[in-house]
Amino acid sequence: MNLLSSLLCKSFVLLGLALASGVQAQTYPSKPIRLVVPWPAGGVVDLAARQWSIRAQAALGQPIVVENKLGAGGNIGADLVAKAPADGHTLLLTSSALTVSTAMGAKMQFDAVKDLERVALVGYAPSVLVVSTASKIQTVQELIKAARAQPGSLSYASAGVGSPAHMTGELFKARKDLFILHIPYTGAPAAMTDQIAGRIDFHFSNAAVALPQIKAGKVRALAVTSAQRMASLPQVPTMMEAGVEKFEADQWLGLLAPKGTPPDVVQKLVTEVNRVIGQEDFSAALANAGMAAAKPGKADGFDAYFKHDLAQWTAVVKSAGIKPE
Repeated sequence: MNLLSSLLCKSFVLLGLALASGVQAQTYPSKPIRLVVPWPAGGVVDLAARQWSIRAQAALGQPIVVENKLGAGGNIGADLVAKAPADGHTLLLTSSALTVSTAMGAKMQFDAVKDLERVALVGYAPSVLVVSTASKIQTVQELIKAARAQPGSLSYASAGVGSPAHMTGELFKARKDLFILHIPYTGAPAAMTDQIAGRIDFHFSNAAVALPQIKAGKVRALAVTSAQRMASLPQVPTMMEAGVEKFEADQWLGLLAPKGTPPDVVQKLVTEVNRVIGQEDFSAALANAGMAAAKPGKADGFDAYFKHDLAQWTAVVKSAGIKPE
């Protein structure tokens, strides 16, 4: 075969692949979409998944069936999707627990970076740094001053080792070089109960848990972990505004697919996520549960964010010596 024939042959092959991909995107989805949520029904991830799916399925022309697949800190459901056919009909909607698990070296039967495609960010679940209303601490800077004045005398709570509150607390300690005791609880409600009672000095509570207690006057909000102030707490500064540099520690909520999912299918899903997150009623539904809708973006933007998040928590795990339980 001469050079010209070889080039023509390769061109036809590439054209055929492009046409096939285009046809697949036009016919996708050809059957109901299985949306795996590796968290309990009624939680923030599940709520975001259901709010997105009910708005997206009409435009996509197929039902989106949400399936809660629990276990191993979200990794059982993620593993199921990582090993599913890469045709866009089995998707994953999960949280930054995926990057935290990877950073901690948790035992996983898949590679979160290599075996999953980052499709689109759907929303964020910020946390709020709270203290008891009986506490004398009024600002983040006062908290830092108190921690430095008596190293090891202050304590912060979390919902358990590796939980968002734990990781965020360790990020705070690392950013300001503080020695503060970590008190792990069996869940967020137990931590909040002791926070209200003043048995612990502070903690980074999920906004969905914190907001009712803040409004009831049982805890005081010092800062939020998001890059921008929360609409529901406009008077409360971000951690960066409060003087803690390079601090952004929201839980992200994102849509992922098996590695190898056709680019045109991924783009169709990105378009549909962007359409839905731009709707006011979707943003309002998330805000009512202490979340914020993501801004419209591209798959490579989510991929970059995912890897940045993973690098941040890997550094925190290493500096704090955190081990999976």
